[in-house]
Amino acid sequence: MTAPEQFTAAFWDERYGSSEKIWSGEPNAVLVQEVADLAPGTALDVGSGEGGDAIWLAARGWTVTAIDVSRVGLERVAARAAAEGLGERVATALVDVFADPIPGPQDLVTAHFLQLPADVRPRILSALAGAVAPGGRLLLVGHDPEGMPEEFAGHHPPEMFATADQLVAELAEALDGWTIEVAERRARTGVQPDGRPGFPYDAVLRARRPL
Repeated sequence: MTAPEQFTAAFWDERYGSSEKIWSGEPNAVLVQEVADLAPGTALDVGSGEGGDAIWLAARGWTVTAIDVSRVGLERVAARAAAEGLGERVATALVDVFADPIPGPQDLVTAHFLQLPADVRPRILSALAGAVAPGGRLLLVGHDPEGMPEEFAGHHPPEMFATADQLVAELAEALDGWTIEVAERRARTGVQPDGRPGFPYDAVLRARRPL
């Protein structure tokens, strides 16, 4: 399946190429909340961007594969990992989740704000679940549609945003027999770094695959 324009390598290479740094470099808050107490193993960081999550995981003992559609982004992940002495713990792979196999099995598969079109979301997220090793975990975090700021409503189709309960329902077959450890709307700061209103809630789903 061909990815929409905003999910293509050309789109993200151009965006990353327009600035020396796009993201904060810090890990996503929910990753820290949900993973800090887990024993490290192998992890797959889906849509790794510039590597904030991958670097945080590697610094805590995880062996991480960072995947993204952007070669520019992955080069930044690799460069930062090398600079911080984590090169042996962080591998990068160019992966288009719309078309390519998902590398597995992994003890943790994590995807943050991979806001997908509703018609392909179950298929792609099910593929991520399929990459989880027995006993491993899937962590999905997205923007919950509750309280969506007007500026986002005008640029993204509403169906690209799902609640945690919607995700559980859409992944019912893929997660059959799994333990749903967390499925909730979680409050977050309502302000973006530049002071504009942000999404007030995250949709958080963490599930464990049976051994």
